[in-house]
Amino acid sequence: MNSETKSKRTLASRILRVLDVSVTLSSLVFWAIVLYWARTQGWARVKYGVIFIGAILTVYALDQARQAYDEGDRIDAAVLLPASIVLITASIYFALNFERVYVHQQGYAFEHEYMLARLIIVSILYLTWREFGNLFLGLVGGVILYGVYGNMAPGILNHGGMTELTLLQSLVTDLYGFYGSLTQLTAAWIAPFLLYAGLLFAYGAFDLILRIAIESANYIRSGVAQTAVLSSTVIGSINGSYTANAAMTGSFTIPTMKDSGMAPHRAAAIEAVASTSGQVLPPVMGASAFVMASYLGISYLNIVVAGIVPAAILVASIAIAVHYVAISDTSSQEMDFGEFFDEELSSKQKTIEAIRFGIPFFVLIYFLGVAQYTVMTSALWTIVAMVLTGVFFPVIQRVMDESETGPVSEFVAQFWNTVHGFRRGALILAPIAIILAAVNGVVDIFSVTGVPNKIALLLIDLSGGVLLFAVLLAMLVSILMGVGMPTVAAYVIVAILIAPTLISDFNIPEITAHYTVFYAAILAGITPPVATAAVVTAGIAEANFWRVCGAAMKIAAPLFILPIAFVYNPGIISTSFGLTTVIAGSLVLLGALTIIYGLNYPFRMRVSRRISLRVALTAIGTIVMISPSRYVKFAGIGVFVGVFVIEKVMIRDMNVPFFKEVGQ
Repeated sequence: MNSETKSKRTLASRILRVLDVSVTLSSLVFWAIVLYWARTQGWARVKYGVIFIGAILTVYALDQARQAYDEGDRIDAAVLLPASIVLITASIYFALNFERVYVHQQGYAFEHEYMLARLIIVSILYLTWREFGNLFLGLVGGVILYGVYGNMAPGILNHGGMTELTLLQSLVTDLYGFYGSLTQLTAAWIAPFLLYAGLLFAYGAFDLILRIAIESANYIRSGVAQTAVLSSTVIGSINGSYTANAAMTGSFTIPTMKDSGMAPHRAAAIEAVASTSGQVLPPVMGASAFVMASYLGISYLNIVVAGIVPAAILVASIAIAVHYVAISDTSSQEMDFGEFFDEELSSKQKTIEAIRFGIPFFVLIYFLGVAQYTVMTSALWTIVAMVLTGVFFPVIQRVMDESETGPVSEFVAQFWNTVHGFRRGALILAPIAIILAAVNGVVDIFSVTGVPNKIALLLIDLSGGVLLFAVLLAMLVSILMGVGMPTVAAYVIVAILIAPTLISDFNIPEITAHYTVFYAAILAGITPPVATAAVVTAGIAEANFWRVCGAAMKIAAPLFILPIAFVYNPGIISTSFGLTTVIAGSLVLLGALTIIYGLNYPFRMRVSRRISLRVALTAIGTIVMISPSRYVKFAGIGVFVGVFVIEKVMIRDMNVPFFKEVGQ
């Protein structure tokens, strides 16, 4: 190697190091801004949203430039940096001139501000394409074109059209659009919780979850598959994208399931379903809980309470479906602990770790549920508690154990873990901030052009005023709108376009309508022909995409019925958790289990009988889930129990279907 080549490599290494350090430092500055505002609220919320966009995009631009430089993609870096600089510069400009722009200049702007607005729109389009691909670019770009050229649209979608200046004012210069309510909500509510998630990652909370899951495989026959479900749903509920989650957790769950003897398409299907269903898991629900609370004007805690029973139905039915799928393959369903961790934790260490992560969670519950503090304040104190327990619990443990490494070195290690947590939280948040800024612009154009009202008229016309048809059409539109989108973005679109029609024209309770379209929107992750979660997992498993989709839809079949069940059984979704909610949820759960049993249980009988039984049980389970009549539900459940007992007595000789026998 000659000296010139060596010098170039040294220079490249230094540049990467500088960029890497810059990402960390900018993340710390960014979180300082967020936590300062959460504590003081010293700026107007709109101004804070403007500053927030500039700060998070600084982190994003530095990190993406670092990755592009590391991969040798100079063209990507050359385009990325100008786009990011435009948005960062705009945030600084609007923050410094906030009172003039937001208070005194509503409805008009200077020419240089219009030029800046044009550059902002192009930059947002580029970043959304870069982060989320052609599909989302088509949505955002298509809506912008629709806003300008709506006078050329056919039929009911026709509108007067927006002039270019009106479009620029709506999206940028009036500080609505890209800087509007969703961006402000992200800055105020979602951002602190994603910092909490980053700290959980950094301190090893998800490692603890994986340890527990692996050890549970010693007692549950479908242990490996259940580990995949547990890890994917928990992590997926926080990161807010079933596609990203499938790629992240699937990279280790799918190979593990395949190594245990499971068929590749089933392993891929389980991961796709787990990543998708995790998006509706409280308390974060893929960040959608915060947006839903804002739209409905009720407390965040009420949204979480309302989502507990639906999530329990979903998780329980999927866990049992995964069990049946796992035991239908001749797989060992055992995990080698040594492949993941060097050493096991003692009972004492497990207890300490549980307390370490449990205290911040109880702080969150106390401030939200008991003290009734705001989401921002609750999140702030949760983060403080997480940093304190995350850093000092290991230090105290070192002191008590009189370890050779000592408390000082442990403190240093946990300090750097904290820094890494701040950095990871910012990097998790950045794509969500970009997508919600873009969606905010889409929503603003929709409101100006009256699209929600037009969709409402179309939905009523097509359904003929029949509730069931209206719900089915709403689900179809929600699935289409959810294709390829992060969870919260998909929810925002369907909450604006579909939910108001169900509420105003079909008298469905507000919270029920929003949960209906929310659950329907995430179905895009496993519904062909797009099914982006299945696309990712099929690639990892090297399996046939269509077989993966088929297996995923069998496992998650109740998820396709739940949105309809919400409408006909509104007691399932209630902000006042009580006996009525539990009973309603239990009956719907039994219907879901009937479907799961019918579609996934490995019956030992002739093919024709097996197919007939599967169809019959699926139909019965669907009726039990949807029907508002308890008599119909009890009748269907009775049939299911009869089939279940007869199958066990006559064919399986009463083997316990879920747990291993002692000594097995």
